Amino acid sequence: MTYIGVEIRRQVIERAGNCCEYCLLSQEDSTFSFQVDHVIAEKHEGETVLENLSLSCPNCNSYKGSDIGSIDRETGKLTALYNPRIQSWGDHFRLDGPVIEPLTPEGRVTVRLLRLNRSEQIEERRGLIAFGRYPCTQSK
Repeated sequence: MTYIGVEIRRQVIERAGNCCEYCLLSQEDSTFSFQVDHVIAEKHEGETVLENLSLSCPNCNSYKGSDIGSIDRETGKLTALYNPRIQSWGDHFRLDGPVIEPLTPEGRVTVRLLRLNRSEQIEERRGLIAFGRYPCTQSK
């Protein structure tokens, strides 16, 4: 895995507004540091450039791994995961309280593969909503 330098890491964090670009959790509300993720993994020829990097919380990053797509259960087709570099979050997801609802095939495979609606995450988001801390406001 290629080393990601301090300056590019700073740019990724700033662009994301210190938010996980998949689940919209703020890094300020996480016990663990967020990770700079290759949207397209290096093993799939993804480059270590700003245009291919996103900020991801440890949960989202661990479930995503090097995956770039999955089978959409509704269509049965191989579908790319949501790509925060070229797609808008609101086009693929919407919030129903603490639940992230997918709106598109890309949204469905991302919610399922990254397990965005595990009960622990829903409860965490419910508590953050009560304190006005979720969703994180991105500065895109």
